[in-house]
Amino acid sequence: MKRIMLMLALGGTAFQMAAAQTTVEFWHSFGDAKRADWIKARADEYNKAHPSVTVVPSYKGGYNDSLQATILAARQNKAPALVQIFEVGSQLALDSGVFQPVSSVKNVDFSDYIKPVINYYTINGKVNSLPFNSSSPVLYFNKDMLTKAGLNPAAPPTTFGGIIKACDKLKVALPDTKCMSLALYGWFVEQWMSEQNADLFNNGNGRTARATATTLNGPAGKKIFQFFKDLQDKGYITNTGKLADTDGTNAIFSNQRAAFTINSTADLGNQIASAKTAGFQIGVGVLPIPDGTKRNGVVIGGASLWISKSITKPQADAALDFALYMTNTKNMADWHKLTGYYPVRNSSITSLRSQGWFSGSPLQITAFNQLLATKNNTASAGGLNGVAIQTRTIMEQGLQKVLGGQSVDATLAETASQINAALTDYNKNFK
Repeated sequence: MKRIMLMLALGGTAFQMAAAQTTVEFWHSFGDAKRADWIKARADEYNKAHPSVTVVPSYKGGYNDSLQATILAARQNKAPALVQIFEVGSQLALDSGVFQPVSSVKNVDFSDYIKPVINYYTINGKVNSLPFNSSSPVLYFNKDMLTKAGLNPAAPPTTFGGIIKACDKLKVALPDTKCMSLALYGWFVEQWMSEQNADLFNNGNGRTARATATTLNGPAGKKIFQFFKDLQDKGYITNTGKLADTDGTNAIFSNQRAAFTINSTADLGNQIASAKTAGFQIGVGVLPIPDGTKRNGVVIGGASLWISKSITKPQADAALDFALYMTNTKNMADWHKLTGYYPVRNSSITSLRSQGWFSGSPLQITAFNQLLATKNNTASAGGLNGVAIQTRTIMEQGLQKVLGGQSVDATLAETASQINAALTDYNKNFK
């Protein structure tokens, strides 16, 4: 009898332990082994240190696919606890009603986060999501090609006009090579609006009230579209013709069919490796901006971590605790070394400096200085709207039309009209 009672007691204890187990499903958008394995390793570490919690990371497709899958799962009462959502999906994520602000789960000290990063994810005075993988665009260039053209690789062009002048020399020295591999990418348009301290949308870039119209059809937008036209007219630009195909423009650059390209800082590791394989020296410069512009700063790209609303309090607490662990000082420094994404914490930058990381990896310095010099205003905070995926595509189609020969003025007017119509249609849901 005593043995039976003991077994029942032990069984009851096991049942209580099982009942107390908290599972945190974490959906992310990194399908490559390098980044997915890093996330899994952090989850394994966390699970070992927290026996009552099981974090289960899984790849759920690209950013847009993952966001849509989460909203659908939430409607079926099957939402994951933690989701990685790209930056321009923030307004849609907020409007979906599926998520809860991380600042409402428990008190978190956000003072260590880099200002331009935390500013993007602060909406209506609340930090809605925790920054994770963050990036901005920089200029990549082939040092060997610049040297052959009589240009100084230590002083790459910093303006649109500087790019054109460099291309003039490159055309003479390397007539069979294109000057710039540049994708038709709405993210670049957003960056160049910010650098001119120009909001992309009205109502404080959609941050003081819902964006109802774009300001793209103005002087700032015209300088951006004119730059693409100037490159095209002179035969200096090349790309795959596909919208937002940065993989394609990277390949053109790494195969030495172009001297310059613009792409994310998150590509730095891959760019360096590709240049080494191809046998050329790679350089990194700040994002070139329109001539006569006082540099305002870049808009943060990448993604953040959102916590679902329909989960239990223990799941929400565990999800946030894991997210804070994965993005702590050490992990963000290691993440940066592995991927090229910015570490989102100031303490991570301090740690990297103390390790001598930047001395051994000087190409990283330019990207960091560009981010840290960004001014705090609505332009650099980034534009918010619920149809950001669509508005990016509309801008990319506009750039395509300019390269196809349509005038800048006509294209901007048409592009702005289409964006405004998309905003109006979306905003009807919130009257």
